[in-house]
Amino acid sequence: MKILITGSRGQLGNELLEIIKSGKAEIGEVSEAIKKCEVIALDVDQLDITNLEQVKNKINDLKPDVVINCAAATNVDGCESNEDFAFKVNSIGPRNLAIASSEIGAKLVQVSTDYVFSGVGNKPLTEYDLTAPYSAYGKTKLLVESYVREFSSKYFIVRTAWLYGYIGHNFVYTMRRLGKEKEAITVVNDQRGNPTHANDLAYHILKLIQTEEYGVYHCTGKGECTWYDFAKMIIELSGEKCEVKPCTSEEYKTPAKRPEYSSLDNMMLRCTVGDEMRDWKDAIKSFISKLDK
Repeated sequence: MKILITGSRGQLGNELLEIIKSGKAEIGEVSEAIKKCEVIALDVDQLDITNLEQVKNKINDLKPDVVINCAAATNVDGCESNEDFAFKVNSIGPRNLAIASSEIGAKLVQVSTDYVFSGVGNKPLTEYDLTAPYSAYGKTKLLVESYVREFSSKYFIVRTAWLYGYIGHNFVYTMRRLGKEKEAITVVNDQRGNPTHANDLAYHILKLIQTEEYGVYHCTGKGECTWYDFAKMIIELSGEKCEVKPCTSEEYKTPAKRPEYSSLDNMMLRCTVGDEMRDWKDAIKSFISKLDK
């Protein structure tokens, strides 16, 4: 099996490469097929996914069996202030990958987000629940879901949320830094979702690509919490004395509106390849323990 990973230097791309290289994730070992696969890792300086001709030429030349797209504009507020950029990277780029992958019969993994939902409700959202994004980020990610469905027949659309990994910028690293610098920090306590370890997500993506169980998936850490709950646990596990104070979204305004409730239910995983995602508390404990070592 030949796997092409785009956006390979990001959080998720890094985890995919590490798991394939070592043959195991934190959850457990991967299959022999994954251990033996050929991997081509490309980032923006090697492939501009927003350029259709470049994407077609590259994929036709490499002829991968699977394309895993980890490239995305994930700065939610940045997407709000530069919608053209968000549209090019989050919608047009993956559309190009879908077109090119389909032409050679390759499978495509497109990573999506909980921000495709409105955030209204109090029950974990399944793959069949109605989408209605508020932000430019959410809208561009929802649009590409329709592009992938339109241009590819062998696709896995994987929605995740509150992602953190060992490299790059994420909420965990921000809280750890602020915990060292400040005596107190304020974090919103009225937005609920699922913190997700990128290592766990990568493991499940590698399970999926060995199958023909195509469709839309939710893949997030089990259980839910608020950003305040998440921050409090990060500070406690990091051994910092910084006080974490709760506030409302109204008090902590951002350019882009966030969903108030976007907890996802991994129903499709449960009903197909199996849901081995860890509880969010267990995953963050493992993550910080590994960091501190």
